[in-house]
Amino acid sequence: MKNKIIFFQSFPDIRKLLLICLLSIFCWAISPSFVYAQRIDTSANRVKTDFNIPFKRIGSIKPRTTHEIKSSNWILGCETLDRDMADYEQYKEYIAPLGIKRLRMQAGWAKTEKVKGKYEWAWLDKIIDDAVKRSFQPWLETSYGNTIYPNGGGVNLSAGVPQSPEALAAWDKWVEALVKRYKDKVKDWEVWNEPNFGDNTINTPEMVADLNIRTAQIIKRIQPDAKISGLSMGHIDLQYADAFFKILHDKGKMSLFDNMTYHDYVYNPDANNGHVAELRRVLDTYAPDVKLRQGENGCPSTGGFGRGALGDYAWSELTQAKWNTRRMLANLGHDIECSILGIIDINYPAVNSPISKLNVKGIIESDSTKRAIRPKMAYYAMQHVTSVFDHSLRRIKQVHPTYNPNAVAAKGEVKYNKSTDRSLAVYGYSHQTTGKQLFSIWVDEYIPTDSNQTRDISFTFINGNFDQPVYVDILTGGVYEIPANQWSKDGSKYTFKNIPVYDAPVLIADKSLLSIR
Repeated sequence: MKNKIIFFQSFPDIRKLLLICLLSIFCWAISPSFVYAQRIDTSANRVKTDFNIPFKRIGSIKPRTTHEIKSSNWILGCETLDRDMADYEQYKEYIAPLGIKRLRMQAGWAKTEKVKGKYEWAWLDKIIDDAVKRSFQPWLETSYGNTIYPNGGGVNLSAGVPQSPEALAAWDKWVEALVKRYKDKVKDWEVWNEPNFGDNTINTPEMVADLNIRTAQIIKRIQPDAKISGLSMGHIDLQYADAFFKILHDKGKMSLFDNMTYHDYVYNPDANNGHVAELRRVLDTYAPDVKLRQGENGCPSTGGFGRGALGDYAWSELTQAKWNTRRMLANLGHDIECSILGIIDINYPAVNSPISKLNVKGIIESDSTKRAIRPKMAYYAMQHVTSVFDHSLRRIKQVHPTYNPNAVAAKGEVKYNKSTDRSLAVYGYSHQTTGKQLFSIWVDEYIPTDSNQTRDISFTFINGNFDQPVYVDILTGGVYEIPANQWSKDGSKYTFKNIPVYDAPVLIADKSLLSIR
């Protein structure tokens, strides 16, 4: 034994090698793919609130991964990678467990072409290749501009679009090179982010329409089956939108676009439904077949001026979770695709940005180093949404309130009566095959609060279809038995008594529509 010790001590390089090996094993153990997966709480009681339901809990919603969901209404914001405000490597392991396939990203002309005529693709290749390998579907935006060209457009929010002949020619080359490189991996494109951001008067509707047209034409020439999003309006400005749409229509270019996107941050997530309907009517004037897409929206998890849209309110992780799920389900209830900003908190202070503090709209907590710290409550609540509302459900387009609990509903229509005159959001869905139903319900008349106080409200659904109705709280994922003495059936009329309702979504659903653990 003594000889062995002397032998080991006489070879310090061996000890160093062993130490390096041990450190390598340790580093592997704490690598992103190992650690981040461990930071996702998979327990049934991971969301803890003071939500008190007087029903028997029979389980919880089982989250489903991207690979388990064929398609859905949801898009996940993975923005600002082009300006290094977030790090894809930090959060990539969190995406698949969330159950969302489509990812919104900016391509970053200025980050890719730092020397005129020379493209450095390595940073974007790494992201796109990894996303596609994981079966994600990038929705890639061609903006922003590039300051190496005169009047080449800015590189941030409120930036002007490229204007000079040299810059526009370089833009055309950039778009062509971008699409040729990724046409086999990216099918969904967008042109320029929020041209009317804030008080921006630089980007007129005429300039932005022309840029959208020239960009879309290049994309379609190279990739005829591409889907292109136009406008990407920073806030709903009906006059701006009307001018933009009219130019596309008059030039016969509206058919280049699959959808028109808008971003509309409002404190009450349900407050803009009427405004969006007005935008739809404006678009219908020119292109009734072109869809609307809510291309970006989200809510902070803490308040504070300088944190971006909606920052001047006392938000919390609870109110963020309520806001995000209400917005997701309201968009679904109006057949509008929904993108949530974003996967992680964004480090805007790292660059010259109009937002001066960490933008805490992420559903994963981050810090000034851009590291992923932990999922917030909204992450888990959104898992519950994506698990339930997938391609297997069809929206019941005619769900109408009635004051008469004995009313008659036409085929394909559902009428409901509620025991309150308070404003509620009520949307209905049926299974594509079985026809069994689900209704999402929440109080929609005010900004989400930190209170989970419920009101007991009774409902009658005419033309209902349930075998075993259960109650679901979307925030916690809890699934509860509705007591036999609190629901009844009379033909196709179903009555539910004293159902707890509050300012976050709850469901009355046939149990067969849920994945329960």
